[in-house]
Amino acid sequence: MWKVFQVSLCRVDWRGICFTSRRLSPAGLRRVSPRQLCNRPGQPARSCTVDPNLEEQFVFLDCTADPEDDPRQEEKDLLLQLPQQELPQVQQQLPKHQHHPQVRQLRSLERQLQVLRGMSLQEAEPDSLIQFDDVDFPLDPSVVASQRRKRKVRTGEHKIFGTPDLDEPVSNTCCSGCGALLHCTTAAVPGYLPSEKYKALLQDERLSDAICQRCHLLTHHHKALNLQLSKDEYRAVVMQLRPLKALVLLIVDLLDIPDSIVPDLPELVGTNKHVVVLGNKIDLLPADSPNYQQRIRRQLSQYCCDAGFGSQVTDIHLISAKTGYGIEGLISSLQRSWRYKGDVYLVGSANVGKSTLFNTLLESDYCKSKASDVIHKATISPWPGTTLNLLKFPIINPTPYRMFRRQERLNEASQQTESELPLEELKRLQHFSRQGYLVGRVGRTFRTGAELRRDEIEFDADSLAFGENEDREMTTATARSRSPDEFTYNELKDAHWLFDTPGIMKEHDLLSLLNEQEVRMVVPSQAVVPRTFVLKPGTSLLVGAVARIDFLQGEKSCWFSVMASSRVPVHVTSLEKAASIYEKHAGHVLLGVPLGGAERMKEFPRLVPQEFRLEGRGYLEAAADIKLSTAGWVAVTAVEGEQLLLRVHGPEAAGFSLRTPPLLPHIVSLKGKRIRKSAAYKPVKPEGQLDSGLLARGAERLQVKKK
Repeated sequence: MWKVFQVSLCRVDWRGICFTSRRLSPAGLRRVSPRQLCNRPGQPARSCTVDPNLEEQFVFLDCTADPEDDPRQEEKDLLLQLPQQELPQVQQQLPKHQHHPQVRQLRSLERQLQVLRGMSLQEAEPDSLIQFDDVDFPLDPSVVASQRRKRKVRTGEHKIFGTPDLDEPVSNTCCSGCGALLHCTTAAVPGYLPSEKYKALLQDERLSDAICQRCHLLTHHHKALNLQLSKDEYRAVVMQLRPLKALVLLIVDLLDIPDSIVPDLPELVGTNKHVVVLGNKIDLLPADSPNYQQRIRRQLSQYCCDAGFGSQVTDIHLISAKTGYGIEGLISSLQRSWRYKGDVYLVGSANVGKSTLFNTLLESDYCKSKASDVIHKATISPWPGTTLNLLKFPIINPTPYRMFRRQERLNEASQQTESELPLEELKRLQHFSRQGYLVGRVGRTFRTGAELRRDEIEFDADSLAFGENEDREMTTATARSRSPDEFTYNELKDAHWLFDTPGIMKEHDLLSLLNEQEVRMVVPSQAVVPRTFVLKPGTSLLVGAVARIDFLQGEKSCWFSVMASSRVPVHVTSLEKAASIYEKHAGHVLLGVPLGGAERMKEFPRLVPQEFRLEGRGYLEAAADIKLSTAGWVAVTAVEGEQLLLRVHGPEAAGFSLRTPPLLPHIVSLKGKRIRKSAAYKPVKPEGQLDSGLLARGAERLQVKKK
């Protein structure tokens, strides 16, 4: 204790000498000024008066003294000799008041002792330095907030994949998002969960409601994980339905026909199956003529005949699984024709929208009303091969009474006005009317008791009792009892199911060459607005950095209408500059896709040229479509009878081809005025249409037309 007081006395004497020397200034050198540059926190700001004729003089003290003459050396030596156990005893003997001078002196000694015992040997970090706050000149709040955000990002590092456990056995529970078996052994195998989360869910008996880490990253972070799966493994899952009696719903991507049609469908599902062809993503295509949907149906039928299963096709529907267009008509057709004869399978190539249709039918009259509360929705993403195994929900039996009640609901919905719609339904229609050309309404005729009481306020008097939730046991039991009930044995003993199958990987696909960010840019998610350009012979059209079309021969100018995502840039240049522009701007902002600069283009395959010859059909009808795989196509319109020679550059694995007849032959008419001193025309977005369920005056306010 005596050593502590000796240190205090030495420190007070030394401070008094220093403060006296600071306050006393030589005469004629410096005048004491009342200016205060910094105020202490908690004290009010002091005003200051400055004489403009006063010339300040600064005195710089000599701080290069010899360390041996340090007046605080004795104090530091005493602190180093002071034992650590004496500080609490001294603190107990001092007064309790925190503003007492002895208490403040002891706390300062404790902090200095910690510094001298080893903390001073470490180098100070920038974040640990003292920050002074000037009351008269406060810091900008945006600067302070940005510094805090940077500090949080630097210190908030966490692991994404967790830790696997090879000793933990694989479960018998499938992921409700993709259908893979859940486990925690290897991150590269489908169905992986970190061992920490896997064991916790297994212990709480909640593994059946969980989704794997791959589905979680696809849904919430738009990040795709590379899995060790081959194309044959996807096909093996679909081939399981060969000996079964079932109906096949073949889903086709209209932006990628005929390549999205499974070529060997009879070999996969068998020749004894009825096939209903569903042309999906019709909402993304503009109407180039009044009867364009009938023309697309005829082309789909011809493509199925060319693929070898035309005799198995019983019906063709054009739908939009995203906006709900055509879904109610599809359900009515299935309930009239197939009724309840067997199971139904969704089959198609990868990334055609099978999982999106599965989720839409799960909330419709084709599914048991109780299933939407029990069964988890499938994981959807633009990345191909999201679904890895079979997903299913029970189909409702379309009895005459149920079909009569359903028809009554459809008739009532067709007479509704905009003011009679629920708020959520109105927001949904307005949202999809801005994204797609065709919008539909999908409703439910039969609902469970839980859905009917969803908007009611539940009052539980026991939950308001004092001290009931002290151990949280009753709260957990109540939450479990109110969870959706599972199906009983009698409800499922004779049920038929609708299955979502994994997508068949295509032999040639552009998406296999892109990463997850580039896939989201290439795959259209909104209505495709055609971009039309007029080109002379000797010019080139670059669609991003994935395709290049050279106009080699022709007598007159031609129109090139690009049907691709608006996030993919289009650039027009001369044939002589095309190669240099591609080499300079590929991987950068001008061409857009791929992204990543020169390093990314080293991994991207080089473009391989192929030549096509076309014959023009007139100014109002396209001669052919240059298919750019899943990215879309470019429609070429030329003078009737004119012979054209085009050279198309693209990755060999993408499989660019020529499609005749074109899917939308009158697409050139959907253009505005020509932009001055440019080869481009102003894009024009056609009006949308509403399938059913809203009167015309309400549809006009939603910017769509009643069909």
